[in-house]
Amino acid sequence: MALPIIFTIDDDRQVLNAITQDLKSYYRKEYRVLSTISADEALKSLITLKNKGERVAAFISDQRMPEMEGVDFLQQAMEIYPEAKRVLLTAYSDTNAAIKAINEISLDYYLMKPWDPPEEKLYPVLNELLNEFQNKYHPDFTGIKVLGYSFSSKSHQIKEFLASNLVPYQSVEAESEEGKQLMHNNQLTPADLPAVIFENGDLVKIPAIIDIAARIGLNPTVKNDIYDVVIIGAGPAGLAAAVYGASEGLRTLLIERYAPGGQAGTSSRIENYLGFPTGLSGAELTRRAIAQATRFGTEFLSPHVVKEIKLKASYKIVCLENGTEINTRAVVVTTGVDYRRLETAGIEQFTGAGIYYGAANTEAASCKDKHVYVLGGGNSAGQAAMYLSKFAKEVFIIIRKEDLTATMSAYLIDQIKGTSNISLISRSEIVEASGNDRLEAMKIQDMNTGNIREVPADALYIFIGARPYTDWLGDLILKDSKGFVQTGREMSSMENFGKLWKLQREPYLLETSCPGIFAAGDVRSGAMSRVASAVGEGSMSISLVHKYLAEL
Repeated sequence: MALPIIFTIDDDRQVLNAITQDLKSYYRKEYRVLSTISADEALKSLITLKNKGERVAAFISDQRMPEMEGVDFLQQAMEIYPEAKRVLLTAYSDTNAAIKAINEISLDYYLMKPWDPPEEKLYPVLNELLNEFQNKYHPDFTGIKVLGYSFSSKSHQIKEFLASNLVPYQSVEAESEEGKQLMHNNQLTPADLPAVIFENGDLVKIPAIIDIAARIGLNPTVKNDIYDVVIIGAGPAGLAAAVYGASEGLRTLLIERYAPGGQAGTSSRIENYLGFPTGLSGAELTRRAIAQATRFGTEFLSPHVVKEIKLKASYKIVCLENGTEINTRAVVVTTGVDYRRLETAGIEQFTGAGIYYGAANTEAASCKDKHVYVLGGGNSAGQAAMYLSKFAKEVFIIIRKEDLTATMSAYLIDQIKGTSNISLISRSEIVEASGNDRLEAMKIQDMNTGNIREVPADALYIFIGARPYTDWLGDLILKDSKGFVQTGREMSSMENFGKLWKLQREPYLLETSCPGIFAAGDVRSGAMSRVASAVGEGSMSISLVHKYLAEL
């Protein structure tokens, strides 16, 4: 953590060097000493320091400077760092100005030049002021800050991207005191939000996700001319394939269109995964898997969207939306599924502004002491409800069935029954969502009686199943009627199989209708929607890749 700063300013370089040397020799272990001869430069640098989360403990400013007087500088610096101590360096003739400043800008002290010896005239004064500062000092967050309005869909998109990529950040509400000060310091208007402030203090207004990725090092370039295997999708299946592929010596590239972890990565708690008796979060599982894959040498490209796979002899060409083409011998498709959208009046309007698909972790803190609804009866919905119950006043689970037994694991049902602020609304559906700038109310219909009632709602989290992310595959790969990828010998009975498969052997277990292209995890037809099975299939796919590569 960066040390607090003592900031000195004097247009006389000889005087500035003298006081800087005295300060560094005495305070270097507890404070950083920054100095400048320009008041204008100092004010600009203070905004950058504030954006970075740095703290200034004290200003020591000369009174007579050509750009502005010291009192004026301290008055402007107070707007950026109101808690910093203020000391004025004065000549004997400036004493009246210093005394006036005590009343006008709450000047803490004024020092007469020269201050020799510092052991008697400088350090005792500063020690008292700095001790007072330390008693109230709480370090600011030093990292990425997302400045925006509550229930803003654009702010939510940025926060969800950072959280999903395991990037620490601080959400700063524009309505808060800190938010107002950041807007004032950086001369921002509501039209400039959301804004992202990076660790170096740079501020970008309404940034695109791809630009954020580039700044935080998530957007590297392709390093090799050809890979042994390219894995498309960084959910549990893709991460497992990456670990096993790289650990077994294959040149492995993992491409993710948004963030690693897939739907499992957003889970607040996975409690039935082998080897973790107390459970672990999807984010923690993802973090461990990425670290493991990277240690073995997997290259990771994110966020990048694959638009198609082309064939050239025995090679596959993976084409990205930005025009990049990647040559590989084999491909493993692990793109998983997307949350199914709810086509109900008002839902689209408030998506990201009180209505979310998944995302319980990102927005949970904003639900403190509020009424929250979860739509869906699967494990993801149950895990979200349990997590949200720690923050919300009440959590309501809405399902179309009579109870949860047919769709949710028993351990989750027991936990929900034992949580006092979670209630089940069965045999019901949402027929309308309403509000002004954000979700405020919903209409819920009882499927037994047809009665409709309106309820206040601060947030709605939707978990109503998923559809496979396979539209981009085109006609190269056989899919079932729901869009899931067909694999293995079961494809032989499909109408177009003979037109696509030209090898003498049968397809391997996870191989698609295109030799050398495999599918694993939730994207595959017939797959189990469990983290453990996805990891198993991802691992198995690499074994089959080895078999395929041996044929070339």
